[in-house]
Amino acid sequence: MAGKQFPSLAHARPASPRGLLAGASLLLLVLLAASYFLLLSPSSPGLASPSSGSAADTAFLISLDRFLASPRPSSASSAASPGDLDAAIRAEEEARIYGDPGGAWPAAAGPLRVYVYEMPSKFTYDLLRLFRDSYRETTNLTSNGSPVHRLVEQHSIDYWLWADLIAPESQRLLKNVIRVRRQEEADIFYVPFFTTISYFLLEKQECKALYREALKWVTDQPAWQRSEGRDHVIPVHHPWSFKSVRRFVKKAIWLLPDMDSTGNWYKPGQVYLEKDVILPYVPNVDLCDSKCVSETQSRRSTLLFFRGRLRRNAGGKIRSKLVTELKDAEGIVIEEGTAGAEGKAAAQNGMRK
Repeated sequence: MAGKQFPSLAHARPASPRGLLAGASLLLLVLLAASYFLLLSPSSPGLASPSSGSAADTAFLISLDRFLASPRPSSASSAASPGDLDAAIRAEEEARIYGDPGGAWPAAAGPLRVYVYEMPSKFTYDLLRLFRDSYRETTNLTSNGSPVHRLVEQHSIDYWLWADLIAPESQRLLKNVIRVRRQEEADIFYVPFFTTISYFLLEKQECKALYREALKWVTDQPAWQRSEGRDHVIPVHHPWSFKSVRRFVKKAIWLLPDMDSTGNWYKPGQVYLEKDVILPYVPNVDLCDSKCVSETQSRRSTLLFFRGRLRRNAGGKIRSKLVTELKDAEGIVIEEGTAGAEGKAAAQNGMRK
């Protein structure tokens, strides 16, 4: 639950010819793939250089230290929404469709274009600093015995995506999605609010107040009001994060860890596969680099390995059925997980087999 020992923080848009829904889904699948590359060989500002070759360099906490020590990207080049966003978007799309020689974009389909909102620091950098300055001292544990910082790290996919999106273009790993500086050029809008960090590190009422502030800031944006958020991406990667205001942003694209819409985690009608994207947890195992892969390849004897909770929320019906069907199958290992160093080692060894 939200920690109490941490310091406080002082008109729908017409569908694009390319299709907002298809574009959103494709973009997020690409972002998902990029997140894996970021975890394996980060190269964004503040992230470790791939040439360092150290597995520790890909760790979230080390990367975060470097990111916050780096100069903040300039915001001067990001333009606000034009006075008539409808007219600006129409002109931009007509130039692309008809191939205006003087236009900035070709008529042919190109990379997906993301406008990254530059939210006030209280929603972004301040939360990252709060986490960095407090995780070393945390002693409170979650219900499964994991320290809070481990939960934040597990749900840190929003950090990896944002860090790459705001990096200088020459240093970004995600090449088939580009960041645009003008809202009328965007296919999709990314909201970089760290909902998980705020949930775990702020007092309950302070967290709810920050959620309300973030909600007002986002929904006041002209681009949001045009589409009612349908072309906006919001990281809601912990099942309890942003919970008090979710109903107001249910038309946006959510980045989720799970698709439990039974009401235990997410309310029916707020999440569904047609609009949302599931991004996996950041794994609690050590990086297996190319040397590790070559060393373990010959010892792989398991077809499928699973270690984790065999019974989950809402009864874990699907997981329970899978366990029943597969538990005695040849080459398949399914076992209950445990927290702590021994559990991590068991999971890591099992996966490498």
